[in-house]
Amino acid sequence: MSRLLPFPLLAAALFLMWLLLNGVSVGQVLLGSVVAVGTALLVVPLQPQRLSIRRWTAIPKLVGVVTVDVVRSNLAVARVIAAPSRADHTSGFIDIPLELRHPTALAVLACILTCTPGTAWLEYRSSTGHLLFHVLDLVDEEDWIALIKHRYEPLLMELFP
Repeated sequence: MSRLLPFPLLAAALFLMWLLLNGVSVGQVLLGSVVAVGTALLVVPLQPQRLSIRRWTAIPKLVGVVTVDVVRSNLAVARVIAAPSRADHTSGFIDIPLELRHPTALAVLACILTCTPGTAWLEYRSSTGHLLFHVLDLVDEEDWIALIKHRYEPLLMELFP
């Protein structure tokens, strides 16, 4: 059944919603069936690849590292905002070459960087493996590169094959 209709619950829900919105008639049943089955078949390519985690013990370590970094970043951003007259902070862009290629690991890294106050993920070039992101208070570019290359990337490569 799953090969003929890959998402039967989705198709059934769409069919019922179609009939609720348009009323029950022979034409609406046929049209609703076509829409429901067609949509269920069209969403097959959107299904994510099966996730496999190599080392589950790395998850608590990654969560701990990210939590500490988010707290530190919150304090740093609060200092920048609390002292707006201070002119010794500059924002900037950092380009980092990554060894990380796993799509899920890259998505997790994007979530980490965007949930950390003061940073924003901008672009990942899959052809070169370079990550471009923005930092609110860029004191030392090498510190940011080391943070990603030595704290996040190894843990994510340990998690995802």
